[in-house]
Amino acid sequence: MSWPLASFGLLALALAGGFAWYERSKPSSRTVAVVASLAALATLGRIAFAPLPNVKPTTDIVLIAGYALGGAPGFAVGAVAAVASNIVFGQGPWTPWQMLAWGLVGLLGAAIARRRRRRPLPRLAMALICAAAGFGYGLVLNFSTWVTFSGQHTLAQFLVIEGEAFPFDLAHAVGNLIFFLAFGPALIRVLGRFKARMDVSWGLAGAASLALLACVGAAALGGGGRIASAQAAAPALAASVGYLERAQNPDGGFGLSPGQPSSQLASAWVVIGLAAAGRAPGSVRRDGHDAVTWIRAHLGQISDAGDIERTLLALAAAHAPLGSLPARLRGDQRSDGSVSEQVNLTAFAILAWRAGADSGGLARAAAWLRRQQNADGGFSFAVLGDPSDIDDTAAALEALAATSAPARPLARARSYLERQENRDGGFPLQPGDSSNSQSTAWAVQALVAAGAPVPRALGYLRARTARSGAVRYAAGLDQTPVWVTAEALAALALRPLPIR
Repeated sequence: MSWPLASFGLLALALAGGFAWYERSKPSSRTVAVVASLAALATLGRIAFAPLPNVKPTTDIVLIAGYALGGAPGFAVGAVAAVASNIVFGQGPWTPWQMLAWGLVGLLGAAIARRRRRRPLPRLAMALICAAAGFGYGLVLNFSTWVTFSGQHTLAQFLVIEGEAFPFDLAHAVGNLIFFLAFGPALIRVLGRFKARMDVSWGLAGAASLALLACVGAAALGGGGRIASAQAAAPALAASVGYLERAQNPDGGFGLSPGQPSSQLASAWVVIGLAAAGRAPGSVRRDGHDAVTWIRAHLGQISDAGDIERTLLALAAAHAPLGSLPARLRGDQRSDGSVSEQVNLTAFAILAWRAGADSGGLARAAAWLRRQQNADGGFSFAVLGDPSDIDDTAAALEALAATSAPARPLARARSYLERQENRDGGFPLQPGDSSNSQSTAWAVQALVAAGAPVPRALGYLRARTARSGAVRYAAGLDQTPVWVTAEALAALALRPLPIR
């Protein structure tokens, strides 16, 4: 067998393995859309800078994709970008090697994130890693030249090829460093928002806000108003509980949608929602299996602070042992008191620590969170001064109320939320957008924590509840992810979560 044939055989296996991994991860439709968008951005970046030899932002974009979204999406972004851009630059035997090289860059980004456990690296350190990735990409392409086009497969010949390619690899590396310094941190923040909200579905409103309700108690609404709201929501509440029971998988867990494989994400939210509705999560069983047992048996799937917070809240809601989760969450707290310098993760860390009766990091986290409040009273996802949004403001309001924060920041956050309610009674993700059930569930529970009435918002959630009990994400959409129903269930329940 010839060198080129053998190398292409191994290359084909590597690429097939990478794409099979991506498919087996069963990415959500939102993740697929983001992967496609990033691949298009990486492709356009390569085309736009074509006049500058070997200077392109593609490698940075691929590495950031892996860093923010994980190995499988990062690999897919890199491989697809290589194929797509070569529609312009020309396909050839080099294309599979470029697919592999950029796919490996995506895996590098994921490995860095996993090593750091989502603690951001300094800007310059990440820029230098992007520069090194440029040399790594060049090494793979130089190897392909040596295998495919060199008549002599000797070390000396390979070193000759490396020497001739060094100026181009250096230009690639320097360009990567400059590109990351220019846009890298901003892109990481944007993708972090996506992962926290859409993929990880930090529909944390469901979980975290329920934990807060356990702290603020039934007095939050006032007796008569709370009873009336609960009575009005009762039919939708019962229907949604039934829907979740029917969506349970034979292994006891829950998938993101009915019929999908069980995941920690969906299983945890369902446990939280059922507990809020007064159902003991361990009593909801399928073929003798329950979600709490499934969660505890798959703790190895937990990889970052968001996973820890969600799982800790679910286990606390079910009165199950918490193990080392509170301590692991403290390990993610930075010296300034935040968790990954993100408002939502810090807010839910506060609630998770309260759920686990662990007060070690509360004071510093609450102090950092109060400092992130914008002038309009709201909170953004991470950076002080970024536009406020409904979901993060709701999470921060719940967390601050749970720590007995001063009245003024609580009142300002409540006022911001009340101003964002749409005419249909629902709440949008961003001010001025259309309402959705997830943001409405977050806002409902935050306002409950602040002692505000929420009849119109509850009416919006009831209107989104189908006859099956599933809660649609938005008006006119038939999509009914399990986690959206679980979060809406928490809001419809309007009762303290039974946390020990």
